[in-house]
Amino acid sequence: MIDKQNKVQQEERAVLVGVMQKDQKEHEVKEYLDELAFLAETAGAVTVKRFMQKLAHPDSRTFVGKGKLQEIAEYVKERDISLLIFDDELTGAQINNIEKETGTKTIDRSDLILDIFARRAKTAQAKAQVELAQYQYILPRLRGMWKHLERLGGGIGTRGPGETEIETDRRIVRDKISLLRKRLAEIDKQAFTQRKDRGEFIRVSLVGYTNVGKSTLMNLLSKSEVLAENKLFATLDTTTRKLVYENTPFLLSDTVGFIRKLPHHLVESFKSTLDEVREADILLHVVDISHPAYEDQIGVVNKTLQELKAFEKPII
Repeated sequence: MIDKQNKVQQEERAVLVGVMQKDQKEHEVKEYLDELAFLAETAGAVTVKRFMQKLAHPDSRTFVGKGKLQEIAEYVKERDISLLIFDDELTGAQINNIEKETGTKTIDRSDLILDIFARRAKTAQAKAQVELAQYQYILPRLRGMWKHLERLGGGIGTRGPGETEIETDRRIVRDKISLLRKRLAEIDKQAFTQRKDRGEFIRVSLVGYTNVGKSTLMNLLSKSEVLAENKLFATLDTTTRKLVYENTPFLLSDTVGFIRKLPHHLVESFKSTLDEVREADILLHVVDISHPAYEDQIGVVNKTLQELKAFEKPII
């Protein structure tokens, strides 16, 4: 059953869409789309084509301009394309309008990252964090999603719900968010107790952009077998190992990698996992200098560390 499902997911053919706004350079947007293609591959989709448009401001209805959307619609109708992936966050109404024009399932970068995180989550903590981020993503988009459901069919049994149903669903989602926050608070308490029980060891935390080789380095240093593969977000759960260097014992932790345009609600949800970073004595920032955009990646990591109030720590 799982194999069949994975096969279907691997066969999804995707078209990527990026917008170059006035403060951006063309090579930057191309790099973002390269990364989006890698994200799509990690999620099991094959990128068939990319579309890019220069716009002073994204269109409020369809994100890209009317002519560009028509061009995309013609392309996907002529070929077996099952998925449109936009590199920026879309509103529920925009997703609804794009799907109406193209007849193709549409997601944005945030939705794609959430999908990868959902597949990668193994522990109760990671699963709860991903679920919380998903509900926070869905909540402001409910109205647009209901309009989309209304359009799916027609006739008996396919009419969309009215205002009361939308309000009911909003309440259900809010209740679920509240419940997940309580559950994560309990998990955090347990994790905090476990961290306190580690004694007075020096604590070192590996940080870096996703897929730079943190887990590979962890395996080399600790002679252990932490999952390390050439995919984005291979590590979601924090792994900690005890090491000894020149007669000094210390604890080394591997954490989730950072990425550009990481959805804000995902950073919020994973703050508890990133407590390892906040509570570390030293941060070991892993950089892949063979990557053409390694300086940008350093900037993204530093910005995220500032958000986590961990940038003042000693960083190697």
